[in-house]
Amino acid sequence: MEKEKLPKGIISIAWILVFGALPPMLDTTIVNIAVNNLAKVFSASFVVTQWVVTGYVLALGIAVPFSGWMMRRFDGKKVYMSAMGLFLAGSLLCGLAWDMQSLIAFRALQGFASGIIIPTLTSLIVQAAGSENLGRIMSIVGLPIVFGPIVGPVIGGLILQHLQWQWLFFVNLPIGVIAIFITKWKLPKFEAVDKSAKLDWFGILLLAMLSGMFVFGVTEIRTQSMRATGILAFVIGTVSLIAYLLYAWKRKDQALIPLDLFKSKNFSASFLSLFLAGFATNRPMLLFPMFFQNVRGLNVITSALWLIPQGVGTLVIRTLVGKMTDKFGARFVVLPSIGITIIATLPFVYFDAGTAQWLIWLVLFVRGIGVGGITIPVMSDSYVGLQKPQVPAASVATRIIQNVGAAFGSAILATVVSNAQYVKDVTAVNITDAYHTGFITSLIFMVISILPALFLTNKLMGKPMESKGC
Repeated sequence: MEKEKLPKGIISIAWILVFGALPPMLDTTIVNIAVNNLAKVFSASFVVTQWVVTGYVLALGIAVPFSGWMMRRFDGKKVYMSAMGLFLAGSLLCGLAWDMQSLIAFRALQGFASGIIIPTLTSLIVQAAGSENLGRIMSIVGLPIVFGPIVGPVIGGLILQHLQWQWLFFVNLPIGVIAIFITKWKLPKFEAVDKSAKLDWFGILLLAMLSGMFVFGVTEIRTQSMRATGILAFVIGTVSLIAYLLYAWKRKDQALIPLDLFKSKNFSASFLSLFLAGFATNRPMLLFPMFFQNVRGLNVITSALWLIPQGVGTLVIRTLVGKMTDKFGARFVVLPSIGITIIATLPFVYFDAGTAQWLIWLVLFVRGIGVGGITIPVMSDSYVGLQKPQVPAASVATRIIQNVGAAFGSAILATVVSNAQYVKDVTAVNITDAYHTGFITSLIFMVISILPALFLTNKLMGKPMESKGC
């Protein structure tokens, strides 16, 4: 039987939140395509300039745990608006940056704000929609993820071609200001769940060290001179992981990310899937524009336009993903999507400067269809079987692991490509081979992501697979 339509009030809330999430989503993809240009503007090396992206992701991961506490302690609407204001302030400061170091610092401020915006958005929409029809409502919430890769690179390319680099960040301001006014006037209040909730500073510190040190280690270990620093970061990250597990085991439900969440097979499978999804499906988006510019010899705007077919493919499938997830369960949406993504990534292991344009566009379109069927079903499935008080913690946990996976993906793929170029002479063939190695690495993790996807919800067999302990 066909399910009832979603209430208009819930849809309105979802669209308001989506519009507010556009600036951070656009900002990420706009800056990714501009890394080479920023390096030239500030006369910095790639090793330094990549922190414009990595610093953003690191700060985003560190900020995510704050959202869970803030959603418990304060009105969700006020939390969302405050985070949006902080993001706009960071955007303004980025445009006013005077050197690479200041730009990296202000990008970290942007990332911190974004790390509060996105999980808060997810928590608010889950509270508004309840446990029913999460697949369809999450498809609406995921729209910024779709339009970011489509619109962001094009906007970035146009800005770099016709305006000063500062407009890479100033472009966020008008959208953000309008979003704040709409949120102020139209979004209902979301009362605090627990106004007496205390901030778990020690838990946040451990999670920040855990995510930050591992990502920092990956970025630093790529160069021989910083290898000792990278290894030390890995050691600190490992110690932080062990310390947090012991800490969370002792505090039970009081922990920022309670270990009881992992009693749900759905949550555990989603947790691992989100890490690998950020690692294997999204981060190759950092390789594509670099591949187009350094191997194909395209300029920034043309490279951005070549990314559109993948975004269109994602957009085409997105309208069906929610309905298919509600009907069949996440497992039978995610597994075929992973297969399509693998099939459509494999050709890039062989593409070179002479590959026909139409073939690259076609493969990217198919890849977009695959990528579009992974993240949203997995995010929806992470809440299956959880009790309402567990939702804020689950939102924090899933967003952290997705960001950490994305950061790891960026760092490791960049390391693989850089090392492949470093050990050989800088020739067109060797540069092409280096990117081929990066795509092979991505494929390995895509194959691994099949394993946790096997444990996602299967509605074709009757009841969804839920943990009896929740």
